[in-house]
Amino acid sequence: MAFISQTTGYALLVIYGILMVIITYFFARWKKYHTIQGFLVAGRNVNWWLGATSIAASWIWAPALFVSVQMAYQKGLAGIFWFTFPNIIALALYIFLAPKIREKLPYGYTLPQYIKHRLQSERAHKIYLFPFFFYQLMAVTVQLFAGGSLIYLLTGISLINAMIIMSVIVLAYSLISGLESSIVTDFIQFLLIIVGIVVVIPWIISTAGGWSAVSQGMGGVTGQFRNIFDPGVAFSFGIVTAIGLIAGAISDQQYWQRVFAIKKKNLVPSFLFGALMFGIVPIVLSVLGFIAANNSLGITLPEGADVSLIGVVAVSTLLPTIAIAIFVIMLLSALFSTLDSGLNAASSLFVTDVVKYSDEERKVLTKVDEGQHLTQKEMVLSKKLDTRGVRNSQIAMIGITVLGFLVALAAVYIPGFGLKHLWWIFNTVAACVVVPTVLSLYWKRLDAKGVFWGVLISFVVGIPLFIYGNIIDNSVWIVGASLFIIAISTASCLLMPKKKLLEETT
Repeated sequence: MAFISQTTGYALLVIYGILMVIITYFFARWKKYHTIQGFLVAGRNVNWWLGATSIAASWIWAPALFVSVQMAYQKGLAGIFWFTFPNIIALALYIFLAPKIREKLPYGYTLPQYIKHRLQSERAHKIYLFPFFFYQLMAVTVQLFAGGSLIYLLTGISLINAMIIMSVIVLAYSLISGLESSIVTDFIQFLLIIVGIVVVIPWIISTAGGWSAVSQGMGGVTGQFRNIFDPGVAFSFGIVTAIGLIAGAISDQQYWQRVFAIKKKNLVPSFLFGALMFGIVPIVLSVLGFIAANNSLGITLPEGADVSLIGVVAVSTLLPTIAIAIFVIMLLSALFSTLDSGLNAASSLFVTDVVKYSDEERKVLTKVDEGQHLTQKEMVLSKKLDTRGVRNSQIAMIGITVLGFLVALAAVYIPGFGLKHLWWIFNTVAACVVVPTVLSLYWKRLDAKGVFWGVLISFVVGIPLFIYGNIIDNSVWIVGASLFIIAISTASCLLMPKKKLLEETT
């Protein structure tokens, strides 16, 4: 059941893609962004307001758009509270973490790079790379999965075609200037998100019958979740969500990349305002879930549609085509803002932590980062490294996009598997490294051995337990597995500290 013709759907996608490419070309300063430092961290010169909008827009991804509405629909006020509050806290934590890591590694690029520098351990560095790469793979997968499902539901464009078009669009502008393209388009995309909210939400409230229609659905579709602190929701959804979101943010290279790109003096205001700006979006969008939960309005999911699309169905049922088109542009803006961020984060991990450099090459890269004078020979080598680094970044972007597309395609054909499950799994993988990451910044006695074994046991034992809990749909198993991952990684780090505390050099 399509609400917009396929022709209109294709036109919207093409116009949107062309707009993002034009914006990127207009703002891309070619000479600067053909360097490694320019392509990966935007010259470390991002101001606070661009940083804030980029942080907010990148965090407004598929779960913020779809799972937030789904939780409001299924679990009422309690659901949206336990979704939004941990989200804001997750970003706000960078107010403390960001200045700390810039103090310890001023010219860094990635969090795993810092772990290698901090612990002086190849083994700890390598085990960190798995969750960090996996997180970006899942970020790409989820955006393509959600975006393709959205486009298919509204236009009838096949899921495969929709995901291919999204992949081509994001690559078309991301390959131009790396992180700068992401930050610039994030600003425009955030404005489009706000415009969509300002237009669509008041319109649907009015059409549905005013605030009384919204109020009737605030208990969720069953009507039993009006208590924000409902203990059942707090246990079954709140604990897992809080752990997953906080772990996800701290284990997400997208935000560490911005930590190293934003001017050091602007880090605190960027993350503070970014967290607050983000919070507006799921809170306002929860209105769609409450309206859909109002049984008197007769809003029902089409057969086979994932419940996370209930907000889209509400808009499509109650509003005319023009409103649906505006809503689609808003949703695509949010999805693309995270999709391009995932590509850039993966490229920074690949170039910084996977590509091998000789001692001479590392020396030149360090001198360039620190702004030191280069000899003529070093200048020649620096240009070669920049060319190779940008090319490797672009190759990594293409690779993560193709892999994300294949995983998203596979997820479509798993019975009963939805967006919420994808979101929970990759956040749980991220939880395996969250405690060691925080300890690495604040505890001098952290040892590589404790980090390695804590993360490894979390992977080998905790993740299978979590997946099993989801398969049998048992909240006790799910929560228990999440808490086990946090507990074992913490215990391993604390029980295996450095035997002799040496003076830190970082």
